Amino acid sequence: MIEVKNLNKSYGDFVAIRDVSFTAEQGQILGFLGPNGAGKTTTMRIITGFMPATSGSVLIDGLDSFRQSLEARRRIGYLPESPPLYNEMRVRGYLRFVAKLRGVERSQVEDAVAHVVNACGLQAVADRICGQLSKGYRQRVGLAQALIHNPPVLVLDEPTIGLDPRQIHEIRELIRGFAKDRTVVLSTHILPEVSQICDKVVIINEGRVVLEESLAKIPAGTSLEDLFLSTIAKEHHEPIDAEETLEEVGAGHA
Repeated sequence: MIEVKNLNKSYGDFVAIRDVSFTAEQGQILGFLGPNGAGKTTTMRIITGFMPATSGSVLIDGLDSFRQSLEARRRIGYLPESPPLYNEMRVRGYLRFVAKLRGVERSQVEDAVAHVVNACGLQAVADRICGQLSKGYRQRVGLAQALIHNPPVLVLDEPTIGLDPRQIHEIRELIRGFAKDRTVVLSTHILPEVSQICDKVVIINEGRVVLEESLAKIPAGTSLEDLFLSTIAKEHHEPIDAEETLEEVGAGHA
């Protein structure tokens, strides 16, 4: 699981995120929503250990990601917005390389590569050069590298951005399958994506979490778009009461 507590990140006088807190349980897909510049990517980079926080804490599978950084990062698979591919390498070779970087035992590397190639539908392009792949296949390879060490936590930053409708559907199905025995945090600005595959939503605005709620608790007839617009339209910066917000949005559709 992931537990984020009172996370803050400042750059001089500029505060990127303030008192960000939320949790994601095993087997749960959490949709992390917010307008551009709200602090989504900053939060994702801190959770995955790519960036230090100014203050606060992050627990990954019970490990403090700041005090036990190496152990915590071993439990995370991370797909940034732009897949970290080496364009001159062939897919299978690249995945072998990542497996070794991720500490996969030498005797298990080939099995790990074969597993993610099958799991991510890469059989047809496994021997092709990464730089020659379509956007959709590049995203699949990005997912494969995040999964190569079989982590209990997946953090995905805009995994379907720039894809066509068929590719989006395929990537969403892959993510849904991966979540069965993992915790998945999906950062996105695509509301239908959260509605279709997520169990829980966290909305961040101007660096603060303004809503954390299970999608099952959203009133019938209430769209995620209405909920999103309602929460980010709040003019004050006090913590928002999720139940009160849901009631307000629901009343608007009564």
